[in-house]
Parts: sequence; C-alpha cells; structure tokens
Amino acid sequence: MSDEVRKEAFPIASPSEVPSANARGMVGLLAWLRCASTEQRRALVAACLGWMLDSMDIMLYAMVLAHLMRDLQMSASTAGWLGSLTLLSSAVGGVLFGLLADRVGRTKALMASILIYSVFTAACGLAQTITQLALFRVLLGLGMGGEWATGAALVSETWPPEHRGKALGIVQSSWAVGYALAAAITALILPRYGWRAVFFVGVLPALLTFWIRRSVEEPALWKTAHQERARSARSAPGIAELFRRPFVRHTFTTTLMNTSSMFAWWGLFTWIPAYLTLPPEHGGAGLSILQTSTWVILMQVGMWLGYVTFGFISDGVGRRPTYLAYFLIAAALVPIYGSARHPILLLLLGPIVAFFGTGYFSGFGAITAELFPTRIRATAQGFTYNFGRGVSALAPFAVGHYAEAHGLGVAFSLTTIAFLIAAAFALALPETKGRALE
Repeated sequence: MSDEVRKEAFPIASPSEVPSANARGMVGLLAWLRCASTEQRRALVAACLGWMLDSMDIMLYAMVLAHLMRDLQMSASTAGWLGSLTLLSSAVGGVLFGLLADRVGRTKALMASILIYSVFTAACGLAQTITQLALFRVLLGLGMGGEWATGAALVSETWPPEHRGKALGIVQSSWAVGYALAAAITALILPRYGWRAVFFVGVLPALLTFWIRRSVEEPALWKTAHQERARSARSAPGIAELFRRPFVRHTFTTTLMNTSSMFAWWGLFTWIPAYLTLPPEHGGAGLSILQTSTWVILMQVGMWLGYVTFGFISDGVGRRPTYLAYFLIAAALVPIYGSARHPILLLLLGPIVAFFGTGYFSGFGAITAELFPTRIRATAQGFTYNFGRGVSALAPFAVGHYAEAHGLGVAFSLTTIAFLIAAAFALALPETKGRALE
C-alpha cells in the first residue's frame, strides 16, 4: 500500500488533534455510555435518581440513630428492631411492586414507589413515640423495596447484554451518592434544627415522579410481552412460576445468595455511623458528629467505586468470579475494621471496606434479568432481592443485641460469617455474562 493510499484510508491526526492518553482512556471507558440512545439514557437516569434518593431517605435513619436513641429513650436492641421492621416491609414492597411492574409497567410502578418512600420519610419527623416511628418506617419500607425491583427491570430491558452490567453498576453506584447525601444533610441540618428536620428533607424525591411521567417510556420488551399476553388471554404472571422448572433452581440460588450478602450489608452499614459516634465505653470509636459525617461521606467514595467497578469487571470476566472476589475480600476486611479505634485507621479502612462490602449489589439486577424471561422478570427481581432483604431484617437487631454484651466491633463478626455464606452460594450460580434477554 502506497503512503498516499495509506494516509487516505487511515488519516493521521495532527498533534493538536491527538488526545492525551488519559483523555483516550476516559473516552474509551465512557464510549458505551455516549453511544446510548435517548431512551436508554432516560431509563438509566430515572433508575439512578430513584435509587439515590431511596438511599438518602433510608440512610437518614442511620445517620440520626444515636440521637433517636437518646430522645426517644430507645435501647440498641429497639433501634435495631426498627431497622429490621423497615427491611421486612421493604421485602413485602419489593414483591408487590415486582408483580405490579409486570402487570402495569415499569415506570408506573417506579413512580408509585418513589411517592410512598418520600412521603413516609418526612412523616418520620412527626413521630412522637417509638410506635409512631415504627409505623412510618414500615410504610416507608414498602416504597423502598418497590423502587429497586422496578428500576432494575427498567434498565435491564433497555440496555444491551454487553453493557447491562455496567449500566446496572451505575444505577447501584447511586446508592453511595444517596448515602453521602444523607450524611451531608445530617451534618448541615442536625446541629441547627434537630433530627426531625432531617427527616422532613426526605419528601423532596417526590418531585422526581413528575419528570418520570413526562419523559421515561416503558421498555419495548415489556410492551411486547404485555401485548402478547393480552392477545393470548394468558393469566397475569405470578410468584408461583418462579418455583417451577426451569426457574426453581435459579430462584433458590439467587435468593439465598442475596439473603446472605444483604444480611452482611445491613448488619454492618446500619450500625457503622453509630459505631463511629458512640463513646469507647459503649463499644464505639467516639468521633464527633462532624467527624462521623465526614468519615461516612468518604466511605461512599469507596462504595461508589465498588459498585461501578463490579459492573465493568463482571461484563469482562463474568458474574460468578466477580461475586466471589468481592465476598471473600469483604469477609477478610470486616474483622480488621471492627477492631480499629484510631480515627485515621478508620478513615483509611472505611472506603476499602465499603468498596468490597457493597460493590456486589451491582450484580443482582444483571444476573436476575439474565436468568428469567420478560413476563416474570420484575417479579423475579422483586422476590429474589427483597425476600433476601426481608430475612436480612434480622441483621440490625442481631448486631445491636450482640453489641449490648460485646460491643459493636465484635458484633460485626456476624457479618463476616454472612459474607462467607454468600460466597458459597455464588459458586452455585450459572454464568450469564453476555446473555441476551428472552
């Protein structure tokens, strides 16, 4: 090939047109996102914002927990039980909204879930007794559980197989942003206006529903499945189908893995803010409110990176090996973190624990979407995820109860065991990387 032909076929940019290595790397990493359609981007934004604000609302409780315990005269066991009630109701909400999303659509169910958790988060600020607070937390949990099932189905069905893990990793990473936002809101509002005002901020996510209604379309996959079911006069999908062949094995494997890993997460991260705040004589690290908020916000950096990285790794090497790596490393890190007391050591360990101790959540939506067909996808995601979250409702109570005798640092060992159990179930997963949705 002559030099002239070579230059015409493969034009060489001038030095000023050649991007730097860092710029080329960033463009390569984001190329999949830049090439997405408007429908895909809007679905991704809707799910991200819904999950971020869900996280913010639910974590406001964890951030003000020490103050609630003082003002409402709650013991650690009672505080943990309130957290468990929220998770139990979220399990019910996830199943109900999964069924609803398969029947009426992903976006309608998503809007309803956001409205519910927003209104009842604000209502927590009106609680005068522990009973009232418990009621509002239960109602909040219904919406919280529904948001994940509907948002995960929405994104799974609008993104192609080669980018599904990354897209759902971005969605899951918004949980870390919401957690950090909760910490920032607490630092700004709690010292001046008290914990009630912190909860009042939680009503703001309701505004998101107006944009979703106007801008986000139902996935074509769901529309097609819905139309085919209507033409064939088939009955609406139900939970019972998850326990029939060929899905029953997948249902049990994913549900038990999710249950174990979420027990570990809720047992650990519900109590970390209180662990950092409580004085050493009560088993904590004795940090100030400002320090605790700052340390928690910095942990979210590691959490966010863990979520996003899981999506990229699982799209590259597979779902199963990525799960195993995250679970096993998290199991090794938790005892080290639980024995740490020096503020600098906690600051350094926190983002690493958050990276491996939360990043695996990014895989839940992808692997469930790839194992179940469109007609029962949201039902499967709602059940397998939220049944696990319901059982994991025991975690805040178990850790809080164990901490009364041994301190929170020692009580965190319960989460180490749960991470190891989750790794065992991950071994039983089929590999679904790159699988097209049915």
